[in-house]
Amino acid sequence: MADENDHIHLDGEEARAGATPHVTRYVLGISLVLLIVIYAWIVLA
Repeated sequence: MADENDHIHLDGEEARAGATPHVTRYVLGISLVLLIVIYAWIVLA
C-alpha cells in the first residue's frame, strides 16, 4: 500500500490528461475584438 507521505510527480500532460483545446485563447481573442468594435461604435456614434 502507498505511503501517505510519498510525493506523486506528474508532468503537465499527465496532470491535465492531455486535453489542451486552446478554447480560452479563442474566447479571449473574440471578446477583445468585439469589445473594441463596440467601444468604437459608441465613441463614433
